[in-house]
Amino acid sequence: MGKSLSLPKLDRTDRRILHLLQQDGSLSNLQLAERIGLSPSPCSRRVKALQDSGLIEGYRAHLDARLLGLDLMALVHISMDRHTPERFEQFEQAVTQCANVLECYLITGQSADYVLKVLVEDMDAYQELLLGTLTRIEGVTGVHSSFVMRRIIDRSALPL
Repeated sequence: MGKSLSLPKLDRTDRRILHLLQQDGSLSNLQLAERIGLSPSPCSRRVKALQDSGLIEGYRAHLDARLLGLDLMALVHISMDRHTPERFEQFEQAVTQCANVLECYLITGQSADYVLKVLVEDMDAYQELLLGTLTRIEGVTGVHSSFVMRRIIDRSALPL
């Protein structure tokens, strides 16, 4: 977000490549080429062009949080005392250092200024993050937490 790029014209094959790589980023070029009906060289060139254009930002392994003992997810609304670029920059720098904060959004239309998606082991770990870190960030005046009971949709693939 925030980038103003001139996007390349995507044809059906490019969209298929993007769709397949979103489903499984570990596909080899040969596997990808076979699934879209191209030979490996043109497939590789297309993937490289998609990477060079910035459409493909990188590849990640999707881990099972519960198997890692991260059982508690919270959505945390943060209110700030002042709405200045310096205050927001300071908050954003501090929250970027918190490994348990998976996502952070500057929002509008609510009483909060930010919403964070936080993942921790349990309520004790959440309390430690809240009281030991989040509420200690200069300018934070309010915190409202909602705890996720069940995930209904959890996807990162973009609609193509």
